[in-house]
Amino acid sequence: MSNANQILFNKAKIHIAGGVNSPVRAFAGVGGTPVFISRAKGSKIYDTENNAYIDYVGSWGPMILGHSHPHIIEAVKKACDDGLSFGAPTPFETTIADKICELIPSIELIRMTSSGTEATMSAIRLARGYTGRDKIVKFEGCYHGHSDSLLVKAGSGMLDIGEPTSKGVPADFAKHTLTLPYNDKQALIDCFAKFGNEIACVIVEPVAGNMNMVIPSQDFHNTLRQLCTDNEAVLIFDEVMTGFRVGLGGAQAHFGITPDLTTFGKIIGAGLPVGAFGGKREIMEHIAPLGGVYQAGTLSGNPLAMRAGIAMFELLTQDGFYDKLSEKVVYLTDNLEKLAKEAGIAFKTTHLGGMFGLYFTDNDLPKNFDEVSQCDDKKFATFFHGMLERGIYLAPSAFEVGFMSSEHSQEDLDKTLETAKEVFANMAQA
Repeated sequence: MSNANQILFNKAKIHIAGGVNSPVRAFAGVGGTPVFISRAKGSKIYDTENNAYIDYVGSWGPMILGHSHPHIIEAVKKACDDGLSFGAPTPFETTIADKICELIPSIELIRMTSSGTEATMSAIRLARGYTGRDKIVKFEGCYHGHSDSLLVKAGSGMLDIGEPTSKGVPADFAKHTLTLPYNDKQALIDCFAKFGNEIACVIVEPVAGNMNMVIPSQDFHNTLRQLCTDNEAVLIFDEVMTGFRVGLGGAQAHFGITPDLTTFGKIIGAGLPVGAFGGKREIMEHIAPLGGVYQAGTLSGNPLAMRAGIAMFELLTQDGFYDKLSEKVVYLTDNLEKLAKEAGIAFKTTHLGGMFGLYFTDNDLPKNFDEVSQCDDKKFATFFHGMLERGIYLAPSAFEVGFMSSEHSQEDLDKTLETAKEVFANMAQA
């Protein structure tokens, strides 16, 4: 890797904590030095020395139309001419809200935020205010932002009170968070049997994308929905990653589940900083100014993000968009598995819509965080660096998902596969 990146990283560490503004960017999970990006276009990102990389990170999901799509850029430039922020309502917020409620039938009212973390934090506060209860349920390996209530791991026993996973999170906060194994129907049943009348909400990634990619069973989701209904707990689908990514109706459409609340992230602003939470009218009407649950944000509904999102939805809603996206993912993952098998490398993939997961394992596809953790992260690191050195940019962690865009060409996919064949062969000889 270029010495230029090391120089830039060293400079960054002088005044930026750890040299990065989000931990995964530091390459801690794979070793080495992060690549500093100067620009991006279509399926590619370019470093400061103008080296091109085929990008399967896509700013962690929102670049479903590729980078710098002309339709989006034009919309943002027009928005800039009109002003960057007003701290007052604009008609564009209404347009986005109407479109999301049209595409996601479970959402009757919605509120914009500035990030996915804000959206999940606000949804949990709303659920607590609506139910008058304190306890929340989350799952091992699911990430819902860095608010205090969510940086919690399981206690020594599955149904014990939680323990903070980050310094600075008070134990009094953590004790209200119950952490269960993902995709485990019996753990859900046991949890509600013990705490059912104390649980305000369950928050879940309907398809996990922060422990690599785990698609849970339909039975898990059916059980979760029924238990929340029976115990009057709020079911929150965190679709920050899956919303408008696995399909136009999100993961909830794929599983046929109607959550009570849903959260979204930066994809609804075509990659600009934005988030949202919404759901049943009777719950959302507890948010100020309609109700007593306070939530606010000066930049919420920022006009640049709203107008970028409007332009994006004009393209996502075209016939066949997601079919074409999914076909590319299937072509890539099926052939990666074939190439790994030919090289004698234990390797598996999973996919849904525009998302995919890569696992170095000879076991069955992982069903939860513990099983993901048993995969070979050292082999992943070797594969990651082998691909990066040859111009393929994957997520720098064995616990992150991959993303496809509409701008990835057949040539991009074939180059990725040719590169993987070479890297797999080198790994087999090591």
